[in-house]
Amino acid sequence: MARINLLNWREEKRKQIEQQFYTSLAGAAIAGIGVIFAMQIQLGTMIDYQESRNNYLKKEIKNVEKAIAEIKALEKKKADLLSRMNVIQALQSNRSDSVHMLDEIVKVVPEGVHLTKFNQKKKVLTFNGIAHSNARVSAYMRNIERAEWLKSPNLKVIQSKKKGGSDAYSEFTLTSQQASPADKKKKDKKG
Repeated sequence: MARINLLNWREEKRKQIEQQFYTSLAGAAIAGIGVIFAMQIQLGTMIDYQESRNNYLKKEIKNVEKAIAEIKALEKKKADLLSRMNVIQALQSNRSDSVHMLDEIVKVVPEGVHLTKFNQKKKVLTFNGIAHSNARVSAYMRNIERAEWLKSPNLKVIQSKKKGGSDAYSEFTLTSQQASPADKKKKDKKG
């Protein structure tokens, strides 16, 4: 006998296709969510790695800035020490100049001239004194001009006075510059 299928096979086929569609859709959604999750993990890992690199660079930059600050402090300290060394060397080289200058002052004072006061401000020397005549003051100025450690005599004041009876004398004030033999040699070469 022949059998006839009275079931609605088209509807079953549609349900089967629909079920396959939903299964495929769920699988695709799960796969999509999985891909998104994997990408998020990958991006998070990359961001963490970059942040660790940035932190390392920031740390190294701070170390370099600290080293630069130390170098600047050392350079300042070096400059201070060099300036102190230069001052000390200048003082040591000029230490004997005062002795030579005072010795020169004694040598250039001619007979008949007496110094009453001597003052020095930096390189400017001021002499106050008494002379028997104006000619003695002129001789004193010529001696200063020829001296190694003195230069540029300049007469500021000269006054003739009498000291009872016939004793006449001159009070004078003159200035001069402290020099060194090297200054004199330079002047002689130019002149």
